Amino acid sequence: MQLSVYFFWGCSFFLASGYNSFSKSMEAMGKKQYQVQHGSCSYTFLLPETDSCRSSAAFVSNAVQRDAPLDYDDSVQRLQLLENIMENNTQWLMKVLNQTTRLELQLLEHSLSTNKLERQISDQTNEITKLQEKNSFLEKRVLEMEDKHTLQLKSIKDEKDQLQVLVARQNSIIEELEKQLVTATVNNSVLQKQQHDLMETVHNLLTMISTPNSAKNNFIAKEEQISFKDCAEAYKSGLTTSGIYTLTVPNTAQEKKAYCDMETGGGGWTVIQRREDGSVDFHRTWKEYKMGFGDPAGEYWLGNEFVSQLTNQKRYVLKIHLKDWEGNEAYSLYDHFSLANEELKYRIYLKGLTGTAGKISSISQPGNDFSTKDADNDKCICKCSQMLTGGWWFDACGPSNLNGMYYPLRQNNNKFNGIKWYYWKGSGYSLKATTMMIRPADF
Repeated sequence: MQLSVYFFWGCSFFLASGYNSFSKSMEAMGKKQYQVQHGSCSYTFLLPETDSCRSSAAFVSNAVQRDAPLDYDDSVQRLQLLENIMENNTQWLMKVLNQTTRLELQLLEHSLSTNKLERQISDQTNEITKLQEKNSFLEKRVLEMEDKHTLQLKSIKDEKDQLQVLVARQNSIIEELEKQLVTATVNNSVLQKQQHDLMETVHNLLTMISTPNSAKNNFIAKEEQISFKDCAEAYKSGLTTSGIYTLTVPNTAQEKKAYCDMETGGGGWTVIQRREDGSVDFHRTWKEYKMGFGDPAGEYWLGNEFVSQLTNQKRYVLKIHLKDWEGNEAYSLYDHFSLANEELKYRIYLKGLTGTAGKISSISQPGNDFSTKDADNDKCICKCSQMLTGGWWFDACGPSNLNGMYYPLRQNNNKFNGIKWYYWKGSGYSLKATTMMIRPADF
């Protein structure tokens, strides 16, 4: 028996008319159709009818009956086997179709994903392009601002250079004016001193003319009297008029001229320092500060050696009297004052502060060594005497320096190398006048 199997795979969108014609012809031939629909595609299987197969089998049986007996049951089994095989093939084909469909769906999803990715890439590309354009614009603006700032800085630098030149010229002019003012002040002080001496001489002459001979002799005796140890001794001897007296250096025959204040606080004060007009330069050497310099009638320094020997004989007190340019006065009083000898650099010792020039001592404590421009004994690497001028007990340049540069009115502010007493007027105020004087504590 011959078994014919026809397989047709048709889709609704492909060869529809051809498939219909083929189907009709198969029906006319008595073929049985098995159709499977899968989505838009259909699958058709054409198999012979069983009866036909049987007729054919009978026909074949009659035809070949002469040659050999035909086993009809065996043919039926073979046909059934073929149908089973066909059914298996159909199931296998269905699996293939399902797998193909899944692959088509995956391909479609992949295509959609690819399109989405392309759109994202395109969007990102557009964003990058926009950012690049914006960055280019910002770079251009930054360059423009840099150019503008460069021009401004150049203009400011030029103005600064011009101002520096102008300030330098003004400083030169101010320095020249200060020199002229100091010269004029010195000349004025000299004239005032000469006038004072002349008036005093005239007064003395008039006194001598108008007094009896005994009084004249007493006056002459006082003028020629042997010098005193200090002004307190002169005061106790009956000399109660302030002025210049001759003092004897302790343990020597040397004499010193000193100004004695016989009026302040009961008198008897030996003046060891005085500043009043800037007529004397206080930026001196160690030896000059040791021996003393200046004029006792005006500005002067009595001498470290004399003060050291005097204050080591007995206990002395120190009074510092200060004046500013606004007419104010103040003082600091130390109940115990002494200077060490030269080997100990004339170190200062002070105790018991009272007064109106500050509750804290403007002379640093404990005692410090004395320094001058040629003898640096301070506690600063900057050499305070050279930087601040004058000789003083500087410590680390410290809060005071009554031997600094003398500055006149309206030039005495912001002068850190001037005559300063920090705890009364601050560090940049240069005072008008100062007096340092001592007397025995038991006076």
